[in-house]
Amino acid sequence: MNTRNRTARAVLALSLAVLVAATGCSSKAKSGGDGDTRTGGVRTGPGVTADTIRLGALTDLTGPYATLGKSNVQAQQLWADQVNAQGGICHRKIEIVVKDHGYDVQKAVTAYADIAPDVVALPQVIGSSVVAALLDDIERDKVLTFPQAWSASLLGKDAVQVLGTTYDVDALAAVDYLTRTKGIGKGDRIGHVYFEGDYGDNALEGSTWAAERAGITVVGQKIQATDTDLSAQVAALAKADVKAVLISAGPAQTASLVGVAAASGLKVPVVTSAPGYAPQLLKTQAAPALVAMLSIVSAAPSVNSDLPGVKAMVAAYKEKYPDSSVDSGVLSGYNAARLMGEDLKKACAAGSLARADVIKAHRSQSELDTGLGTPQDFSDPSRPAALSTYVLKPDMKGVGGTVGVEDAHRAPGVEEYLKQRS
Repeated sequence: MNTRNRTARAVLALSLAVLVAATGCSSKAKSGGDGDTRTGGVRTGPGVTADTIRLGALTDLTGPYATLGKSNVQAQQLWADQVNAQGGICHRKIEIVVKDHGYDVQKAVTAYADIAPDVVALPQVIGSSVVAALLDDIERDKVLTFPQAWSASLLGKDAVQVLGTTYDVDALAAVDYLTRTKGIGKGDRIGHVYFEGDYGDNALEGSTWAAERAGITVVGQKIQATDTDLSAQVAALAKADVKAVLISAGPAQTASLVGVAAASGLKVPVVTSAPGYAPQLLKTQAAPALVAMLSIVSAAPSVNSDLPGVKAMVAAYKEKYPDSSVDSGVLSGYNAARLMGEDLKKACAAGSLARADVIKAHRSQSELDTGLGTPQDFSDPSRPAALSTYVLKPDMKGVGGTVGVEDAHRAPGVEEYLKQRS
């Protein structure tokens, strides 16, 4: 072999080696896999440098849940600022990268692709349909994710944590509340107005099971997220002679349902879960009817609560965002960030902020209490993190537009329901 051929083959071999190395690096970055880098004695991976821990938020700032998204984003930024003022976590400052998907699944998929290589975890993703579309990617990339969505279909995934109760557990608790306090009993009919999709379908599962157990019939009314005039649904429920109504939809739908029902003479108790209410509704024409007829079942207390942790959060939020309302989205967003912070601290103490180890730290938490509600158990991915619910009511003078009616408690039959569901 002459010198020219040997040189050409050497150059070709070197080029192939470089190409293979580059391809490997590119594939690793794309998949979001954790590296073996150690910084300051702590193993790291995507989203973590010597100085920074980057977290992501896939939120809705321009769509039907824009109020929730804004509250979540601001609350989590408040938490990050507080943590950073105290030196950060694992000697690193917290950064939160926010992407608005406007409750559009395709935009959310694109936003996830943009953000995933550069964050270690996602303490906020709004929307059951959005999370469902991202599940495979989240599991593959091992990105610990806290949805602002509470469908039971999101359980059973190691990297995805539904915080608090699920929609079906809330609906079961709502039926229990109606039978205990509103005179609803065997032989009665109750309406259930619900969004098409995971949110409404999961809530209907819970209400149907609880109603059958109590000898009550559920009259279902499925609606779309774009439906904002529920006159037809109210007329159908009135014709069915319902004694109460559950609604699993957004705040706009709750306001329409209650307002139309009151105006048409269907003055029955109405119960929703946290996503179905916002304090801004008390500035609408439906406000008097909401105060008179609506109750809210929630895994979190009212932001008007006397819990020291809640009071401190409300004071800090008002100081930082004086022109913004303090609603349940503030509390849920702040609590999610606090919980994520505890996971990061535990992972750091164990010597690794790599994604898989952050998930491992999270799953080791069996009674994590941030002082913002009930303790949460993250040890079993297949079960809701909490089973106890509060009952709240709209209130014109209460901080966040609500006051507490009942403290957190577990509705009878919850464990029986979960066993038959599994």
